Amino acid sequence: MGADAKTAMKVEMTDAAARRIAKIVSGEAGKTALRVSVEGGGCSGFSYKFDLVDARNDDDVAIEKDGATVLIDDLSLVYMGGSVIDFVDDLMGQSFQIKNPNAVASCGCGTSFSI
Repeated sequence: MGADAKTAMKVEMTDAAARRIAKIVSGEAGKTALRVSVEGGGCSGFSYKFDLVDARNDDDVAIEKDGATVLIDDLSLVYMGGSVIDFVDDLMGQSFQIKNPNAVASCGCGTSFSI
């Protein structure tokens, strides 16, 4: 895999997301990371799933920042390459949002997309 392909597969998280993930994980006994995965379904074709986990799998890519760890499996990474994981706290509420350059359409809830 060339340097361009590796860069395209990279996923980042914002400072706000890292702070929120670290806070959530610290409050959950035995949990060490937030797993983000892509599943078929949702109103736009694919949806994001968020889980607190206590272990890494062999095919996980780990993104670490400021004491927070996000795990993404190889298959989900194909759909999420180049994305930025953010945590938004605004008038509409608090939520993790994924800014995915591969998505050509998304739903209003921000957890479903199509490619």
